[in-house]
Amino acid sequence: MNPVAERRPLLKVNKLTKHYGDHIGCEDVSFTVYPGEVIGIVGESGSGKSTLLNVLSAQMPPTSGAVEYDLSAKGLRDIFTLSEPERRKLMRTDWGVVHQNPRDGLRMNVSAGGNVGERLMAIGARHYGELRREGLDWMAKVELDTSRIDDKPKTFSGGMQQRLQIARNLVTRPRLVFMDEPTGGLDVSVQARLLDLLRGLVRELGIAAIIVTHDLAVVRLLADRLMVMRRGHVVEAGLTDQVLDDPHHPYTQLLVSSVLQV
Repeated sequence: MNPVAERRPLLKVNKLTKHYGDHIGCEDVSFTVYPGEVIGIVGESGSGKSTLLNVLSAQMPPTSGAVEYDLSAKGLRDIFTLSEPERRKLMRTDWGVVHQNPRDGLRMNVSAGGNVGERLMAIGARHYGELRREGLDWMAKVELDTSRIDDKPKTFSGGMQQRLQIARNLVTRPRLVFMDEPTGGLDVSVQARLLDLLRGLVRELGIAAIIVTHDLAVVRLLADRLMVMRRGHVVEAGLTDQVLDDPHHPYTQLLVSSVLQV
């Protein structure tokens, strides 16, 4: 028995706010992520979900509020009080970031195996044979042809690039992964396979994830809990099935009924 209430939080967000001058990116957002839990964030374009993800993943600083992460022996620490080298190490090892456009998350002129191996080298792996074995293993895990381990990602299709980006991020078995529209721009059939792959890997590895998407089917399949954003604010939150099957806020009702095109 291991209820969420008895587990130590992995990430704790407190009154997080990001303003761009007079424009609200996100405001007064608070929530907690526990180990192995997947949080979905949905909303129409301009709702603030991407701004929130960028601040959570330390890609931009907040205007106010705190993002605390469990550094194990050091306990919860606000990531914005860490030194730049400490944040960079966190991003290379304990965190992963899966971009909507895989070209933003891959080195396109480095081989597929090299892309995976770079993350392993960040945690101390140096033996060529070990790096290559891991590269082959992870290409198989994400359903890529292992004979293409020496090919460069620029020769891959969009769906193949996205699977390679997932392998690159998960090879170090991070505790937390940020995903920005991970199936965006892909054909429906490719999306379905990628979602099945993501769901299996996240559950198998016990990874916590925060997923930003406009696609309610994605969060229904992947997310344990759901946050709905509008104009920079969280307007509804709860268990994914409860929010989608019985939405209370009028905006969420519009999203679910597909009246709003998001």
